[in-house]
Amino acid sequence: MQNDIEISQQASMNKVTEIARQLGLPDDSVLSYGPYKAKLDIDSTISPFADHANGKLILVTAISPTPAGEGKTTTTVGLGDALNRIGNKTMICLREPSLGPVFGMKGGATGGGRAQVVPMEDINLHFTGDFAAIALAHNLLSALIDNHIHHGNALGIDPRQVTWKRVMDMNDRALRQIVVGLGGKVNGQVREDGFDIVVASEVMAILCLASSLKDLKQRLSNIVIGYGFDGQPIRASDLKAHGAMAVLLKDAIKPNLVQSLENTPALIHGGPFANIAHGCNSVIATKLALKLADYVVTEAGFGADLGAEKFIDIKCRKSGLRPSACVIVTTIRALKYHGGVEVKDLSGENLAALESGLLNLQKHVENITQHYGLPCVVALNRFNQDTEAEIALLRDKMSLQGVKVILAEHWARGGEGAEELAREVVRMAQPDSTMKFVYEDADTLWEKMRKVATRIYGAADISASRRVRALIAGLQDAGYGHYPVCVAKTQSSFSTDASLRGAPKGHIVTIREARLCAGAEFVVMLCDDIMTMPGLPKAPCAMRIDIDDDGRVTGLA
Repeated sequence: MQNDIEISQQASMNKVTEIARQLGLPDDSVLSYGPYKAKLDIDSTISPFADHANGKLILVTAISPTPAGEGKTTTTVGLGDALNRIGNKTMICLREPSLGPVFGMKGGATGGGRAQVVPMEDINLHFTGDFAAIALAHNLLSALIDNHIHHGNALGIDPRQVTWKRVMDMNDRALRQIVVGLGGKVNGQVREDGFDIVVASEVMAILCLASSLKDLKQRLSNIVIGYGFDGQPIRASDLKAHGAMAVLLKDAIKPNLVQSLENTPALIHGGPFANIAHGCNSVIATKLALKLADYVVTEAGFGADLGAEKFIDIKCRKSGLRPSACVIVTTIRALKYHGGVEVKDLSGENLAALESGLLNLQKHVENITQHYGLPCVVALNRFNQDTEAEIALLRDKMSLQGVKVILAEHWARGGEGAEELAREVVRMAQPDSTMKFVYEDADTLWEKMRKVATRIYGAADISASRRVRALIAGLQDAGYGHYPVCVAKTQSSFSTDASLRGAPKGHIVTIREARLCAGAEFVVMLCDDIMTMPGLPKAPCAMRIDIDDDGRVTGLA
């Protein structure tokens, strides 16, 4: 059987200029990066379509992820292909993969089997350089902070209260906490520092939430890098950093155009993780796609408790976007894992474990339909080992919540294998979105966090140390209380304990730290032991990725 990279390397791709013409884009809006990928000039692209009616936005999410796999990106691509096959002009909107998981745990994030976006190797590696530009803009600000302190510190920046870390797009736990400025006076002020992964950078969030280059620059200027000796916030604008940062991002803000294996147009732009950031592709790409297509299929990271919640409570709240329907992706294997079965034992029929694990899916469906107010369908990525009895049990349980289960075979058959799913999406997509927020702007930061924890995670309450509670209260009093909260927690459980499978209830969500992102306009609530710089596993994917003498990449799957 062919693996993902072998399938992608044999793809019959159209030139990216042909994909653009298929969308009706003017030639001068297409900035080619070789024959199969391009950036789109925002102004010349959007302006001809400014008066076009918006298409319908379809959000793909999933159950809480497991080592058994679910296939959210694969379903997003397969559904986009299927909607095109049944006669609907469709575009796919995805995030860009981070090199951290590519060389760490996942090995790639462009779909799989016959439902992939291509060129797979380019997208999974350096692509068009967006992540490098984001890292450079972020670290330019870091360098300017230390340079300012070194040259007299006219702003009175308190080195003990610099909250702006450095970033890199690789998993490296050794950089989580470091000391900079060692080696004498010439090397600057000695102070504690650390690295986050690029996807957790506020610059990444700003690029994904900005509506234009002007808005991007304004948001960059509002970044709070720390506090002065007088306790007042210091902003990027105080350091006169935002102009140069915007220059580094002038091309990165333009969406990237590629295609699926079946030549469905795809915009891949931005890449925040949903466990430590807001987990959505860029607003610019999504809005552009809605002007160019009748249906736009997008995904939000990890489960519906993380990605979908942030998609709605942050991205939709800030942009005015409203999904028309939602797809929740699951597998029988993953549900049995949530029911307590280990990965090595998932192949055999186990109705008891499946029924227990179904609590996880049922909670996600409840969140989508009741708390987010959206119609949804469950897409079952079918494996050969799934039995008819297991599928029947899944359907019976979902019917009690008024939700259909559609067998999806796009991994093996491409868009053809997801046509039934596509027809159901068309049937249930509402012309006027019924979407609801989990909390209101007027709620306090503490109450917003409590509503997410109790309503979406099934928690009994939230807690924090006296220091963290004082920090959150200080942000509230300083005028940031109207911001949404962006919860950073494990993706593996509704709780903050990754080992608790299924749908635990009555747990306490402990807030370890709160970070102000004044440019992105949200407050990050870091819970329990979540890290914003991941580490590599014992046997990272990097150990199997290689290139032969002819330049052919292997092991990227």
